[in-house]
Amino acid sequence: MDSKKLALLCRDLADNKKAENTAVLDVRKLSSVTDYFVIATGTSQPHLRAIAEEITSRLRDEHDLRPVRTEGSTTDAWMVLDYFDVIVHVMNTETRARYDLEGLWGDAAPVKPKKKTTRLKLKTTKTQRGKK
Repeated sequence: MDSKKLALLCRDLADNKKAENTAVLDVRKLSSVTDYFVIATGTSQPHLRAIAEEITSRLRDEHDLRPVRTEGSTTDAWMVLDYFDVIVHVMNTETRARYDLEGLWGDAAPVKPKKKTTRLKLKTTKTQRGKK
């Protein structure tokens, strides 16, 4: 899996656990350390743990990917999952505001989600095709 797909998958997995303000930054032109940052906010310690666990367990179980390194514990306000080409930052609101990674890496290009076709539209399209 290429690094952009991995970053987008990490964003989706964080969003599965209702992470807030999830952002993906393309830092390839700015850093030799990694290609993408995924930054997600959790509202409480259990929420931070749930987001990090969703990412690590699903990548391990479904894609045989494990972080090269992890930083932060289940009681910290900031957890880092290092997948080499993608570094995932899961932090609480105060920590995210204090360290302002988006501001620090302000020259990084944000990776915007593509518009997805909703299931309702897909069902409508299939129904319309069947009637023709």
